[in-house]
Amino acid sequence: MFENNSINLELLKKRAYNLRWATFPSDVIPLTAADPDFPSAPEIAESISVFTKDRYFCYGPPEGLPDFKESMANYYQKKRNVPVSPAFTFPVDSAAFGIFLTCKAFLLPGEEAIIFDPVDFLFRYSIESVGAVAIPFAIPPGTSKVNFEQMETLITNKTKLICLCNPLNPTGKVFTKDELIQLGTIACKHNLIILSDEIWSDIVFYPNVFTSIAAIDQEIRNRTITITGFSKSYGLAGLRIGAVMAHNQNHFLKLIDASLHNSTIHGANVLSQVAATTALTKCDYWLSDFLKHLTSMRTLLVNELNTIPGFSCVAPEGCYVAFTNITATNKSSQEIQEFLLKEAKVAVVPGLKKWFGDGADGYIRMSFATSDQILNEAIHRIKSVIK
Repeated sequence: MFENNSINLELLKKRAYNLRWATFPSDVIPLTAADPDFPSAPEIAESISVFTKDRYFCYGPPEGLPDFKESMANYYQKKRNVPVSPAFTFPVDSAAFGIFLTCKAFLLPGEEAIIFDPVDFLFRYSIESVGAVAIPFAIPPGTSKVNFEQMETLITNKTKLICLCNPLNPTGKVFTKDELIQLGTIACKHNLIILSDEIWSDIVFYPNVFTSIAAIDQEIRNRTITITGFSKSYGLAGLRIGAVMAHNQNHFLKLIDASLHNSTIHGANVLSQVAATTALTKCDYWLSDFLKHLTSMRTLLVNELNTIPGFSCVAPEGCYVAFTNITATNKSSQEIQEFLLKEAKVAVVPGLKKWFGDGADGYIRMSFATSDQILNEAIHRIKSVIK
């Protein structure tokens, strides 16, 4: 399923947008947005086909299809050891919207939320979109344990939210249970909401282990909003489907009210919920094989990057992106990105503040959710132009 001949480049060049194949010249290899080059599991397409056969495309319930809610809750109970209630679970049109929605529900203008640095730009964007202030907490790339006592010094009477991205995009860090206990204890002490973005939680490389912060204890769970999606694990980015899980009725009502689902102004596509339900209930085998393939691609890319003069890459513990330090080239992230695009015909994401925050300066990010043939060709091109 994950060989080079599994990839349909002709279709990708027509359909894969968001800085990927369809947005670059045909001779460029994009190792950019974290979206697999492989087609999704066949069961997902089949389930959509079966649903559409009857030709009824009615409104769904604003809080989500019962099958989706049950599947999501069961998945978290079995795989994450989190007692999720279907009643407090609902679909959204992406994990990105789930992040924005949580900020909208729990932040007022002028209030503060702590974000990691570097981290995906969606956290800062969501916080600032509701008039609140993002306070960055530096977590440098690497495997060192995080001292959250340092983060506690950033908390003021305006702080209302801590944004946890686990595993952490772009560095690939997977937080240990001890680190999460420390973060959760601080949140309880200061009466803060924890926004836990777990969209990457299926992509964790052995021997690292993912722990959902809501699994630690009831007190921490009761102040956590858990968000996930299906684009990274199952290749469903274009279906625009994610999930938000509250762990008490008060939080659920705040979220569903802020979502505008009850007004039909907003809502999750019914076909997307059918696809996501199938992914959760029938596609474990596909995800397992995908992770095995990604493990090989991680080894290949990281080993090769570390042979390139001026490049240094720590293997990610999770996520299928390699966050590479290029400061020894004496070039900026943007200069290296532009150079690789022009000379090697390989597109990467530069470590600019607008994408990841100040902590990404001096780094580039590359996705390795592709075949070994495409990845080897990209590496060959990069090595031939870096002197």
